[in-house]
Amino acid sequence: MIKIIADSTCDLSNAVLEQYDISLAPLTINIEGKIYKDRVDIQPDTFYGMMEGLSEHPTTGMPSPMEFLNLMETAIKDGYNEILCICMSSGTSGSYQSAIIAEEYFNEKYPDSTVKIHVVDSKSMSHGSGWLILKSAMMRENGASFEEIVEFNETYKTNVKHFLSVDDLDHLLRSGRLTNASAFIGKILRLKPIMTMRKGKGAIVAKERGQKRVLSYYVEEFIHRNDIDRTDFIIIGYTSDIKVAENLKLKIQNETDFSGEIYIMQMGVSVGTHVGLGAVSMYFIEKGHIKDGLVRNKVRDLIK
Repeated sequence: MIKIIADSTCDLSNAVLEQYDISLAPLTINIEGKIYKDRVDIQPDTFYGMMEGLSEHPTTGMPSPMEFLNLMETAIKDGYNEILCICMSSGTSGSYQSAIIAEEYFNEKYPDSTVKIHVVDSKSMSHGSGWLILKSAMMRENGASFEEIVEFNETYKTNVKHFLSVDDLDHLLRSGRLTNASAFIGKILRLKPIMTMRKGKGAIVAKERGQKRVLSYYVEEFIHRNDIDRTDFIIIGYTSDIKVAENLKLKIQNETDFSGEIYIMQMGVSVGTHVGLGAVSMYFIEKGHIKDGLVRNKVRDLIK
């Protein structure tokens, strides 16, 4: 039996977690000196409701190795003998390293155990790792072996395409994703930066004026990049405004030939701390590795 473990930044809905029996190691959130466990002591809607009134910017902390070890031991007690742990990118969090240490602790504590454990550095964040986790759960339900699921993750994890735009540039500025000059210009011109993952870290690849252009960019890039053989589903994420996510879903349905499931899921507290209110994201599998970046997208705009 295969058990799937993740950290709380995967941002999968409670319904999906329950349906596929996925366990989470929660990150911690420091909100004005009080420590909360993500999705245990505080839920996204509560956090986003209090976000604008905070005098200090919240910070996050990775799960401890013991959090992961406890989940591994619980899985074995429940009868699982194969454990797949998928963590957010090691380039943006220490969760992966905590899970690796937990695996080492497990092997030292149970040297004669025949349990198989594999920890995946998803090279993704938020619903990017969530995409891999959900796909893994679906593969398990369809009878795939542990080795087949591990191979899929390690082969295609860097093909999970991320697009993320934000409403408030200050959050990206605090996290070092934008320079002061870029943030100033963005605010004056009402530009929304669009980010993706590059080598396990966030990178700005486009700047669009207004929400409509952002959603059009997402759809245009999806048509250009989508791996039709491997994108079984799309995940659309949002922090505080589900209507924008619903508009993106409708746009995909009306302007592309994609016929698979489109999930809309809220980003959790850990991710929301860094992207702020009004963020919207999209995740799917892209074919190959198509270059992107500010220069490439500027040239593309000029030749349209």
